[in-house]
Amino acid sequence: MIDHDSAYSSLVDSDAHDQWAFGTSFDDPLAGVDTTLADGIDGADLAAYCLMLADDALISAQRLAQWCTRAPELEEEVALANIGLDLLGQARLLLARAAAADPTIVPTLPEGSPVPAEDALAFFRDEPFFRCVRLAELDNGDFAESIARLLMFSCYRLAVLDRVRESRDPVLAAVAAKGVKELTYHRDYAARWFITLAGGTAESRCRIERAITSVWPYVDELFTPNPVEQRLHAAGAAVDSSTLRGEFDTVVEQVLRASELPWPTVRAAALVAGRSGREGIHTEALSYLLAEMQSVARAHPTGAW
Repeated sequence: MIDHDSAYSSLVDSDAHDQWAFGTSFDDPLAGVDTTLADGIDGADLAAYCLMLADDALISAQRLAQWCTRAPELEEEVALANIGLDLLGQARLLLARAAAADPTIVPTLPEGSPVPAEDALAFFRDEPFFRCVRLAELDNGDFAESIARLLMFSCYRLAVLDRVRESRDPVLAAVAAKGVKELTYHRDYAARWFITLAGGTAESRCRIERAITSVWPYVDELFTPNPVEQRLHAAGAAVDSSTLRGEFDTVVEQVLRASELPWPTVRAAALVAGRSGREGIHTEALSYLLAEMQSVARAHPTGAW
């Protein structure tokens, strides 16, 4: 029963248990799901792969959340927030799957901390342990730059999840099946805005041209061969993203043609000793993002409200 004299009373469970700050009172996202590893699938590899997909989504969601109160129009603010929530939902499931596949990756928390495994992975890993691509972590820039990044990211992720629907891991397959529907909207939303900005005013066209130049150097990294992906692809659990470049290029070329913009010729961003975001090598932007995203959880690791 709702206590109309207190707006906060309904935030407490009916059995009077306190609400922990980071999700303890929420259902286990994998409750009732068989998380047994299929034959031939290595748990450590599966966990690493889930972290890659989860971190891409989590960090992208955080970037989109930063548009709240800052988007050009209220309608776009709602749209960007909803896209971020879609990605956050994917991230939660994938982080939970990673923890179930290899519990040793979950950070050790203070005794008595109520933080579930997926939240521990989100809020208590340090920067070198994140596995997102660098494209996801770049500063938002202006609206055009965020749209260009969202287009590149959603084209890539949609191609990945479309193949992962056939994964031998049932959790990955289920996340991908739902994610494909979400990513289809994300890609279409970004493509429509990309074309609109390119065909708008001289200023909007200048901005989208500058935006594509800014984000394009980080596209090649999306398709860099990765040993974990390749092993899991051979086991029937994942997709080797290095095989998806043709599909990505076809979609982006269609958008650029509709925008009457040329194919980008910007040089790819350099790796560090051959290592990229998948190996924990990130841009400076990620450290600032994590400091903002993780600050409350780290300040109150046993917090309740």
